[in-house]
Amino acid sequence: MTEEPIGRRRRWLVRGALIALLLPVVGVAALWLSLPDPSRWAAAPPSTTALIEQRRAEARAAGRPFQPAFQWVPLERISRRLVDAVVAAEDATFFQHHGFDWDALGEAMRHNLSRGRYARGASTITQQLAKNLALGTEKSLLRKAREALLTVRLERHLEKRRLLALYLNVAEWGVGLFGAEAGARHYFGASAASLTTAQAVLLAAMLPAPRRAALAPAPRWLAARARGLLQRLRDEQVIPAAELATARAELEGYLGGAPAVAPDATDEEPPPDDAPVTPARGSGEAAPSPAAETPPEAVADPPLPPQPPAPAAEPPPADPLPQPQDGPALAPGGDPPSPAATPALPSAAPQAR
Repeated sequence: MTEEPIGRRRRWLVRGALIALLLPVVGVAALWLSLPDPSRWAAAPPSTTALIEQRRAEARAAGRPFQPAFQWVPLERISRRLVDAVVAAEDATFFQHHGFDWDALGEAMRHNLSRGRYARGASTITQQLAKNLALGTEKSLLRKAREALLTVRLERHLEKRRLLALYLNVAEWGVGLFGAEAGARHYFGASAASLTTAQAVLLAAMLPAPRRAALAPAPRWLAARARGLLQRLRDEQVIPAAELATARAELEGYLGGAPAVAPDATDEEPPPDDAPVTPARGSGEAAPSPAAETPPEAVADPPLPPQPPAPAAEPPPADPLPQPQDGPALAPGGDPPSPAATPALPSAAPQAR
């Protein structure tokens, strides 16, 4: 074999290796450029979300009306206890990480391997926001890759308090229910600012499977999550002992006698939330009757779920929310009309990458 064919083969091997190295870089760059610019959400609230439009398309395909309840409220008009509960339940290190909680991811992987199935996720609040706001819930590697990249962009361009405000206003809280205000009014007939500790805990506990949630009676998984979350808030000294006792009594009224669940029982795990569901009473989406050929009309003002007796007045809020790493102390106030509304959160500067 002459030197010329050998040299030509080497050149082709080098070119092939370079192409193999460049393709992933080009692919990531293309995905990065295809993502929405997070600066659009820095000040103005979104008029709709990818998840709302996905649910609209699903309802249209099933022949159901779709009237989403979606009302933006500023973070200062959301109960501080709901913020406490959501951060504790969904992303305990939200104020410290830069978009991903690697410790939680490893713990979730070990838990899922021990169960032999996917039973627990480890998505942070920022990852969930990326999915709800811009991507939808499609199960594909491409969507997960875009979610990871958008998470990085959100953390770089928006402050933590803005990420939290967006998340609480676009999260799904039931069939046709989007945002804390819609969830609070549907389940409790109250504004997001006036939620009690027990009500806030229940809303936070619903988040893994909001379209499977119900009250009086509550499903076993929801009762287990809510009871555990309330105790965690006390264990972490977010709420005082007196507030725990009041909230526990109120919580049991909403749970409607749901039985206790052993810590290792599978009933504690929320069910999958992405399968077709029968809309709950009072949601903005009406479910067709199995025998009907045309969908029924949506109900404008449905009755609320049964409510327990009004609890005694709660003690004043406890210590402020968790601080961002190396961040300033929380502002003590905020001036919403309700004492339960959230005080000013830390204004953490975007992290450099």
